[in-house]
Amino acid sequence: MTKEPTRVLIVGGGCVGLYTALRLRRKLRRELARGTVEVVVVSPEPYMTYQPFLPEAAAGNLSPRHVVVPLRRVLRGCRFIPGELVSLDREARTAEIRTPATNGSEEPPLTLSWDELVLGVGSISRTLPVPGLAEYGIGFKTVEEAIGLRNHVLEQLDIASSTRDPRVRDAALTFVFVGGGYAGVEALAELEDMARYACRYYPGISPEETKWILVEATGRILPEVGLRMGEYAVRELRGRNIDIRLDTRLESVTDRVAVLSDGSRYPTRTLVWTAGVKPNPVLAACDLPLDGRGRVRCTPELLVEGEEHIWSAGDAAAVPDLSADDPAPGGGLPNCAPNAQHAVRQGRRLADNLAARLRGRAPTPYCHAHVGSVASLGLHKGVARVYGRRLKGFPAWFMHRTYHLSRVPTLNRKARVVAEWSLSALFKREVVSLGSLEHPRAEFELAAGGGEPGREER
Repeated sequence: MTKEPTRVLIVGGGCVGLYTALRLRRKLRRELARGTVEVVVVSPEPYMTYQPFLPEAAAGNLSPRHVVVPLRRVLRGCRFIPGELVSLDREARTAEIRTPATNGSEEPPLTLSWDELVLGVGSISRTLPVPGLAEYGIGFKTVEEAIGLRNHVLEQLDIASSTRDPRVRDAALTFVFVGGGYAGVEALAELEDMARYACRYYPGISPEETKWILVEATGRILPEVGLRMGEYAVRELRGRNIDIRLDTRLESVTDRVAVLSDGSRYPTRTLVWTAGVKPNPVLAACDLPLDGRGRVRCTPELLVEGEEHIWSAGDAAAVPDLSADDPAPGGGLPNCAPNAQHAVRQGRRLADNLAARLRGRAPTPYCHAHVGSVASLGLHKGVARVYGRRLKGFPAWFMHRTYHLSRVPTLNRKARVVAEWSLSALFKREVVSLGSLEHPRAEFELAAGGGEPGREER
């Protein structure tokens, strides 16, 4: 009787899922070829988004297809299933997966058995109960949101250039970003750079008329690059007439009016929310040990606490930071920061440990000292703190691009990114809005007699 292959089920196609699968494919090449091991990847999207490149995609420096990695193509030898985790049965070692075929139909979820399970479900945007946020807020975590935001900003310039109502014009030219971390600062800086360039094609609009506002609840921005570089970033952005509001919160955004905790009010048609992330809520349905933030508690070997065959890493996992010098506030070791630097390395270590387990060897603890951080402040501008050294301006921007180019998976993707950067340096920016892509059937519905096309108000 033929023995069933050992199935490694990887849930999530982000940094952890992709790098774990890639590493396993190399480590278990012989087992995969013989059919004694099977690697199955489950992800709701057929691609991995390299999120550090989202601001450049929003600004038009990179094409959307170059900031994503197609899972089916790069994971040849692995089985890919589009779907989302619904629940786990740890005793039976099965997982229920909601696939596109089960959405809107009576077909039950797909049940997959597993011998080793990797949870790399990542995180989602962390929102607060701010009045009007759900109706008017725009996120910035996916490539779809990044391109939608680019189209939206250019559409606001179109609105401002074609209206005679000063209130509509002022609201269209006011852009409010909430959150002073990487996503908020880089998105604002890149889009302000793009809009400033685009204004040359709108004779009735000068760059000085646009209002760019960054709202941060704490007293600093970009804490990852250190206090001095964060202060430099504030000076650099304020020098571009960007209004930085520190120690300020968004109170409401009803009726397209952003009300801040300092009492100021800004009519705006653009409210971008980048105020942090939280672990994927599906973890709560898995009956696993969670920390106070909803992350799965893990050992330094990246095994879930109390489990022998369930692994986790990345934003969804609370992994002790063995390189930390200072204890956590409640005692013990602090956890690794939920960033791409740790997620990529944890994915590789997890794959090494899983392969070692399958071959009867002991896993190795994950330990990585944070080497530093880099952030872009627009074209040719940036801040960095690497191995204790501080960089700013063009050197920091160049390091930002070089570092993230080295982290993008596959040689194919690296070559495409370099080619597009090279072309962008030789030719002018493209500043056309393709907002109609978000409603591709609108024109046909109108032609077919459906009345006004079903397009959302922007």
